[in-house]
Amino acid sequence: MKQQTFWYQTDDHTDVFIKKWEPAFPAKGVIQIAHGMMEHIERYHDFATYLTSQGFIVYGNDHRGHGKTGEKQGMLGYFAETDGFYKAVHDLRQVSELIQTSHPSLPVFLFGHSMGSFFVRSYIQSYSNSISGVILSGTGYYPTTQLIAGQRLASLLPPKEKAVWMNKLVFGSFNKKVDYAPTGFEWLTRSTEAIDKYMKDPYTGFIPTGQFFYDLFTGLRSIHNSNNYLQIRCDLPVLLISGDHDPVGNYAKGVWKTAEFYTNCGLTQIVTMLFANGRHELIHEWNKQEVYEVIMQWTKKAIA
Repeated sequence: MKQQTFWYQTDDHTDVFIKKWEPAFPAKGVIQIAHGMMEHIERYHDFATYLTSQGFIVYGNDHRGHGKTGEKQGMLGYFAETDGFYKAVHDLRQVSELIQTSHPSLPVFLFGHSMGSFFVRSYIQSYSNSISGVILSGTGYYPTTQLIAGQRLASLLPPKEKAVWMNKLVFGSFNKKVDYAPTGFEWLTRSTEAIDKYMKDPYTGFIPTGQFFYDLFTGLRSIHNSNNYLQIRCDLPVLLISGDHDPVGNYAKGVWKTAEFYTNCGLTQIVTMLFANGRHELIHEWNKQEVYEVIMQWTKKAIA
């Protein structure tokens, strides 16, 4: 396996950090990863290593306000002055175009986790014809009234200051079904090793800004609007994966609602996989190898 890191300057002159993993033998496809909130692409190294062993090239970037991209911007937890959610989605599109230019004959799949799944859901509203399928990990479904309220509250916050109160409001109840949560991050995974690494990582667990939350709620409203899916291709393969103990997906209820929403939008190739007792970060769970294999089986079937 070969690894490469590089920087890419976007249309609005933001420098985005990108990592590439490539097998040492001819590839059968490409998987582009969109990581989640308050983390970064290097956390996907083990997953990417597995994907390369199965013949896939892997690309992933640190989103605006995250990882090395956010560090170079000068602030973690802040997308942009305006339209931050959509700019992050457009960054994904520009990376996709880079991938397709470099590998024109290979199918490209998008894997989005948590916030990254929201980005991917926005992406396919406009660009579903450019990709071969999407994997949505740790996603959720939220009532419009809840999103409007969150957006209005976030609009009252200082845009570049840490939104401590909003962060508690959003994440404060996520451990309510966890028996023992000494670190506060147990809702992420049952793996104490993964939690320990998360807590020691300087690029994870930070508190986002008021503008970040405003942008996030704005984007969430958009992806829950069925009118924004009029251009999506109906035969786009979509895999929804989640742990049934994931609070982001409302303990599976939000995952099923998302599947139902897409079915009602006319999509015909929806597969939903729930993992018993799994929490939010399936690829960092005890049974992550099983999760890897499920994703790979689905991806190979989508190519065939």
